[in-house]
Amino acid sequence: MAGPPPLGPGVGPLERLIAYGRARIAFMLGHCEIARAALDGSQAVPAGSETPLSRTHIRMLLGQMRLDGADLDMLAVQLTAALDGPLLLYLSASDLTEPTRIEERIARAWQDLIQRVCST
Repeated sequence: MAGPPPLGPGVGPLERLIAYGRARIAFMLGHCEIARAALDGSQAVPAGSETPLSRTHIRMLLGQMRLDGADLDMLAVQLTAALDGPLLLYLSASDLTEPTRIEERIARAWQDLIQRVCST
């Protein structure tokens, strides 16, 4: 929520949301062993701990974009899930692409998703 652009104030909310997702993807995949260890195997769908700060940040940026008619709370939950451990670990372990390129491929897909969802 703070810091130098593009993560912090100084650029528009769309650019900040894209940068936040890219940074989170890089962090999670760069620390995938820790992320994997944090998953709760007792749940029917493996999940790490909730990320309320991430959801709050995403919700704040969505609110700044003035997306008329959108359910911003639900949209924030769905976008937060796209950046959480289970999905990122699944994608990084899949055979969708060469392992050395998967982080950039996921980051580009995040950017595409955000640009499409947030176009007015």
